[in-house]
Amino acid sequence: MVSREHKRGGLHEKLQILRSITNSHAVNKASVIVDASKYIQELKKKVMRLNQEIDFAQNNIEKTPLPMVSVENLGRGFLINVFSSKSFPGLLVSILEAFEDLGLNLLEARASCTNTFRLKAVGGENQIESVDVGVVEQAVLQAIKNCSGSGEEE
Repeated sequence: MVSREHKRGGLHEKLQILRSITNSHAVNKASVIVDASKYIQELKKKVMRLNQEIDFAQNNIEKTPLPMVSVENLGRGFLINVFSSKSFPGLLVSILEAFEDLGLNLLEARASCTNTFRLKAVGGENQIESVDVGVVEQAVLQAIKNCSGSGEEE
């Protein structure tokens, strides 16, 4: 009897953990499991979409030796994505200095400099006059050009 109660308590605890992970508001076991199944399907779709985006980005990087820079206006800031098939010493510092020159505060950033260079950053405006998307894009491209020109022979 104790063993059965112990197993039941363990199962209840595991269902509560599953509920919290999947953000389920279901009360009974079957509904919690259905919500978990839906959650897993959503995660699978996200993984597939992210893999497609990675494949697309890698194909574009391989086809385009030039760095790809995209800048999106977020209202009071910018989302900046940089992809380059090559990484150069000091490239990240050069791009961050360009942000500083434009008066952008770096709010969040993810960078990878292993074989290729990838940067995803969110910069917020720090000055009174508004900065244009094109100005940010040109500043980042110029920073890349300055950095790659000093470290590359062509």
